[in-house]
Amino acid sequence: MRWQDSRRSDNVEDYRGSRFGGTGLKLGVGGTLIALLAGYFLGIDPRVILGLTQAIPTGSEPTAQTGVPTDEGGQFIAAVLGETEDTWSALFQANGSTYTPPKLVLYNGEVRSACGSASSAVGPFYCPGDRKVYLDLGFFDELKTRFAAPGDFAQAYVLAHEVGHHVQTLLGIEDKVRAAQERASEEQKNQLQVKMELQADCFAGVWARNADRARHILEQGDVEEALKAASAVGDDTIQKRTQGYVVPDSFTHGTAEQRMSWFKRGLDNGTVPACDTFGSG
Repeated sequence: MRWQDSRRSDNVEDYRGSRFGGTGLKLGVGGTLIALLAGYFLGIDPRVILGLTQAIPTGSEPTAQTGVPTDEGGQFIAAVLGETEDTWSALFQANGSTYTPPKLVLYNGEVRSACGSASSAVGPFYCPGDRKVYLDLGFFDELKTRFAAPGDFAQAYVLAHEVGHHVQTLLGIEDKVRAAQERASEEQKNQLQVKMELQADCFAGVWARNADRARHILEQGDVEEALKAASAVGDDTIQKRTQGYVVPDSFTHGTAEQRMSWFKRGLDNGTVPACDTFGSG
């Protein structure tokens, strides 16, 4: 990915090196397995999948460094965030509206959000309660080693997916889906969650298409990196790896094939209407 000349976003709150006090989430073996199966990667609302509750803060509050990080990993993720801001701002403006970007929270180990406290074991996530994306950069090592999906554009896809959830919030999609889930059975809730996640994958593809059109960010092999990452974190792939068999009714993100297909659809079409996972059956 050609990111070195990209504008760095300063919408970053960097808590790396700070400790969060309070009643942080403690994941046992079972909880960690659930996180790996259902929420290890890419934007599950932790209130829905992990049942997180508001933490009661105790002790001193950690201090964030705001602005553009100075380390290479922070520079890269700030550049990708800047690319998402520029791309979605242009798309919203073309439709007569204004894009309000999310904040990106970088942390190590544990973090508190408006959706509750979370361990880094849950992976990157977006919290609609405070409209922030939460990311432990150590996850990218897991992406490379545990999921065998290396590459900078695989990492960019991760962030673009989370920003896709923010776009859903701005468009009112998230509220409608959560309201529908409150009236639904467990199986139906999971089906709705899958559609949410696949749409976020599609929105990641929309971002990639439009960012490349405007600023030529894609290099040879980048799309393949994103598709490999999407395949590696399909529900069926993760369940086979962790438990040896697949339980389709428990899917929350979609299969490897579905995730790749919807990312590719967004990449090929480059428009929000092309990402109507809810009307696709």
